[in-house]
Parts: sequence; C-alpha cells; structure tokens
Amino acid sequence: MGDSSVAAGALVPSAPKPDPAPSTGGDAPQPQAQQHPAPAEDAGAAASASPSSSPEEGGGEGAGEAEAAPDRELLCPICMALIKDAFLTACGHSFCYMCIVTHLTHKSDCPCCSNYLTKAQLYPNFLLDKVLKKMSARQVAKTASPIDQLRHVVQQGNDMSVKELDNLMTLIAEKKRQMEQQESETNMQILLVFLHCLRKQKLDELNEIQTDLQYIKDDISSVERHRLDLYRTKERYSMKLRMLLDEPAASKMWPSPMDKPSSPFLPNSRAPLNASSPGGLNNRKHDLRAQVSHQGYQRRDALVCPDPPNPPIQSGNVIARKRRVQAQFNELQEYYLQRRRTGGQSRRQDDVVAMNREGYHEGLEDFQSVLTTFTRYSRLRVIAELRHGDLFHTANIVSSIEFDRDDELFATAGVSKRIKVFEFSTVVNEPSDVHCPVVEMATRSKLSCLSWNKYSKNIIASSDYEGIVTVWDVQTRQSVMEYEEHEKRAWSVDFSRTEPSMLVSGSDDCKVKVWCTKQEASAINIDMKANICSVKYNPGSSYFVAVGSADHHIHYFDLRNPSAPLHVFGGHKKAVSYVKFLSNNELASASTDSTLRLWDVKDNCPVRTFRGHKNEKNFVGLSVNNEYIACGSETNEVFVYHKAISKPASSHRFVSSDLDDAEDDPGSYFISAVCWKSDSPTMLTANSQGTIKVLVLAP
Repeated sequence: MGDSSVAAGALVPSAPKPDPAPSTGGDAPQPQAQQHPAPAEDAGAAASASPSSSPEEGGGEGAGEAEAAPDRELLCPICMALIKDAFLTACGHSFCYMCIVTHLTHKSDCPCCSNYLTKAQLYPNFLLDKVLKKMSARQVAKTASPIDQLRHVVQQGNDMSVKELDNLMTLIAEKKRQMEQQESETNMQILLVFLHCLRKQKLDELNEIQTDLQYIKDDISSVERHRLDLYRTKERYSMKLRMLLDEPAASKMWPSPMDKPSSPFLPNSRAPLNASSPGGLNNRKHDLRAQVSHQGYQRRDALVCPDPPNPPIQSGNVIARKRRVQAQFNELQEYYLQRRRTGGQSRRQDDVVAMNREGYHEGLEDFQSVLTTFTRYSRLRVIAELRHGDLFHTANIVSSIEFDRDDELFATAGVSKRIKVFEFSTVVNEPSDVHCPVVEMATRSKLSCLSWNKYSKNIIASSDYEGIVTVWDVQTRQSVMEYEEHEKRAWSVDFSRTEPSMLVSGSDDCKVKVWCTKQEASAINIDMKANICSVKYNPGSSYFVAVGSADHHIHYFDLRNPSAPLHVFGGHKKAVSYVKFLSNNELASASTDSTLRLWDVKDNCPVRTFRGHKNEKNFVGLSVNNEYIACGSETNEVFVYHKAISKPASSHRFVSSDLDDAEDDPGSYFISAVCWKSDSPTMLTANSQGTIKVLVLAP
C-alpha cells in the first residue's frame, strides 16, 4: 500500500478557526469601565461630608448602614454575636450565659482581662438583656418577613391575653382557608387548560387519522378496481388465445370488424362438405353454434365477474418483495402519507396516461412508482472486478471514477498520477484479473477528480493536488488546456451539461473558479471563507452551481450574480464532501458527519436525511441516478439508498481475494469512489486498495 500517508487516503478538510478580533483603538469606549459603580471610598467620603445629618433626615446610605449594624460593644467577646441572656462578671464584662459558662469549664479567668474568675462571680445583667431584646425586636420589625415578625410576636407573647391570641388564631385560620381555596382554583384552572390543549391536539390527530383513513379507503377501492380490470383483460386475452390454439374453427366464426353485420357466420369455402351425408352440414352447424354459445357465456361471465379468483401460489420473488416492504414499513408509510397529503410531484411524460386513469390519485401513483422501484432490488451483485494498481506503482487509491458520454468507456484517477481509460464492455464480458486500459495518460501530481465532457466524447477534465485543472484529449492523449490559478489543492472539477465549453473547479484556497476552454484565464472567480470540497453544475442550466464547503454548508450560486449565493443550505454538522444533482430541482450532498441529505433547490428546503454508512474523515464517493443514491463507507462497504427512504436499500462489502491483502486489517480500507451508469442499475465502485468492481442491483 505504500507509505502511511497514501494508505490513509485524502482527508476531507475541516473549517478553519476564525481569527481573533483585532483590538480597538485608544479612543474607543470601554463599556466594562462604564458599567462599574463608583468606588466605596468615594461613597464613604460623601457620607462623611455632612456629619450633622441624622438618620431620620436621610443622612445618606452610610448612616443607614451604621444604624442597621449592631454596636460592637453589644457583641459577645466569645461568639462575636449579639449577646443572648447577658451575664456580668465581677470585673465588669458582659457575655452570653452559655458562652462564659462553657469557657469557665476549661479555664478560670476572664476572656477579656484574664483576671481570676469563677462561676460564682457571674451575675445576671437584666438591664442589658432588656435593651438587647428591644433592639432585636426593632431589627426584626425592619428586616424580617411578616412570618418572622409573627413568629417573634408569638414567642414574645407573654403580655398577650387569651382573647387576643384567639382572635389572632381565627384570623390566621381564615387566611389559610382563603389561600387554600385560591390555590385550588389555580390548580383547577391549570388542569383545565391542559385538558383543553390535550383535547385539541387529539382532535387534530383524530381528524388527521380520519383523513388518512379516507385516503387509504379511496386508494384501496382504486387499486381493487384497477386490479379487477387487469384480471378481466387477462381473462379476455386468455380466452382469445385458447380459441385460437384449441378451437380454430369456432374462433373463425367470430365476426371481425371487417365482416358485414348481416352475415356473422359465413361458411368456410375451403372446408370440405360431406355431400353424401345430408345431415352432416346441419350437425356441424349445430356443434359450432353450441361451442360459440358456450364460449359466449364464458366471455360474458368474465366481463361481469365481481371478484377475481384466489391468487395463485406466490413466487419467491413476490415473497421477498413483501418482506422488504415489512422491513421498511414505517419509512414507506411516512412517504405514502406525505405524498398522499401533498399530491404527487410533476410526473414524467410517459406517466401522463397512468395519471389520467379515473380514480387514481397522483400521490398514489407516485408512491406506487417508489414502491415498485424500492422493492425491485435487495442486493448488489458483482459482475466484474479488476485491479487498478500495477507493478510500478504501489499507490492504488482511486480518487475518482467516471463514465463517458455514451457509457462505453470509464476513466479512473487517483494517487498513482495516471488517468486510465477502460472499455466497459470488455471489462464485463471478458473476465480477467488484469485488464489493460485502452488509454493511459501520465500526470505531474496526484489526481483528485475527473469529469467527462457531456458533448465531446474525447474530452475529459482533471483536478490535482497542486491545484492544476487540466483538460485532456483522450484520443491524442495530450492536454488541451492547463489552468494554474488555484493556489492549493483542487478537490473538484465539473463540466457543464448545457454549455460544453464551461467547467467549474473548487480548491483548498477557498476559491471557486469558472473556466472556459476557449480562453486561458478564469472567467469567474468566487472567494469564500472555507475550503471548497466539491462543485457541481445544475444539469438543466449553465448558470447554477452548487458548492460543498468545509463550513458545513452547501452554497447555491447563480453565476450571473456570483457576489452572493442564491441560498445556503445548512444541516450538516461537518464538512460537505460531495454535491450531486438527481434532477434539476433535487440535490444530494454527503458529509463527514456520516449522513447524506437531499435538498429541493427550487423551494430551498431539506427533503430527507440518509443514515447507515460511516464517513468521518475520508472522501468515500457519491453518485446518483433518477431513483437511487450510492455512496461509500469507511467500513469498506458500498451503500445504496432509495431517494424516498432514509435507510439503506442494499449494501456490498469489499472482500479481498488475495492472500497477502487478506492478512491486512479490513478496517484499514475504505470505499474511495462510486459512479452509476446512466439510467441503469449498474455502477462502478473502487476502494483504497485499488480494487474496482462492477456491481448491479439484483432482486
């Protein structure tokens, strides 16, 4: 596999970190400094400027704080809290009773002056205790809540009479009943609001379910009616076939549109008549009339038959398709209801007759088409395999693989610095371990992407790791044009389908460039803020380009006004590695967040998210056709999704047949490129080991 850098493969670039904002000038305002309050020293100075003002006169905030704070002389020297149950010592100091008693248990001295002191020298300080209780009451009245004040009053209620206390309890009980009633009313109101909201929600759901049931009922009737029509048609053709094969004489007796109405039964002039038997002619006419009458009754019975007979024994294919329906029932149900509610999308011209069938809703017709294509295939079958590497180049990673205009040739490119062109029919019809390319062109650098011209069969464009975009002539094996304006690695290049001389490229230099093969310099240059991983022209116009970027977004540009994108699609959580158009209005994208997403570029909205594969760092390939989306995985598997179902429809794991490669860790390889053949269930896939497989969707 070569060096470690090659084995790891090309990593999808990530969005660059934003530069820190530059510092503002010296004259710029400083909002943080403006929000800060004035320093405390200034407030203290302002408070001390008018010492004669009293608290009652509004002497300032400092005076109020001084009044609120207790005097340090009233604090217990031991616990530093307001003295509780004040006791006086013989030396004249006051303490909390419990504080000084606890102190004297361990020592026999005063905590303030260290004089000898015992418990016998402690005396109650009634005056100080009374002052402290009054001060505490005032402080509670100013700062405590009403509950605390009431609790304080009750605790100090020695002066209250029993009647006053009874009145207070009655008032409290009445207040309690009012609060309980108010709370009950509030709870009932909240419950009622909830029930009304729930009822409305369930009614909406019920209406939606009833509407869906009506849709289903109508569709069942339509399908049964159509099935009965098919059965009657089948019976008519079967009866005609039996008449032609088993009873040719009777079948010839049926009138044709060219026969005259007056002669429905003309004798066959070529049939020999038995003249010797006079009753032979009458007997033959009688037999023919009986056969025709009997078959006529059968035909009428077939036309008026209300129900077809029991269905025949189901084949294995039918059973397998039913199992696929059950496996993806929820996804199919969601899509059916979505299409039935909103109606079918614009149908192709060959479906107009089916849409006009009486009683068949276009949403049902659209879902039937999806159901048919989704259940048709269940696996990927290998029909051919070849190795991309050779003896002289150990680097085998295939970065890009593309079919030409007519799907007759396909080209591969990668880190081997070579573009190899193979003939598809030879690879498929002539199995061989080694296939020689019909054309091989050497390049100066590793290649990242290829794009065939949609008009000229021999023209192909490439982008490489040096940022060079090259246009090649496959027939002469020479480069026609080389564009070297990109400053870093170019990841993607794409030819326009409607304007064969125009192509677009994207690079790690955060630039999208539009080129014209008739001039040497770029025609349009779009500067973006993040690395460009993928670019793609809209197949219906040469003006619209989708750009997948490392900023996790898809930018959709109109090249007639490239200064700003028409729309930016957001939803991926990591870099967008690929963008591909399924149609003029449907865009698929791949990201290293291990998801694919489908977008509507007409209505600028997301359609669906696909999950099931693993892609966290490498370019693993993305390809689309009308109905299916294929991508690679870092588990060395190819995954195929139907565009209407978010889960994989099928997958295939690459398993090496070589003994040397079989010893390697299969987790070290990943799918590196995929490409559908136009309007076909066949696709090309390649992995980082250099193995290319031709896969086809099979039942």
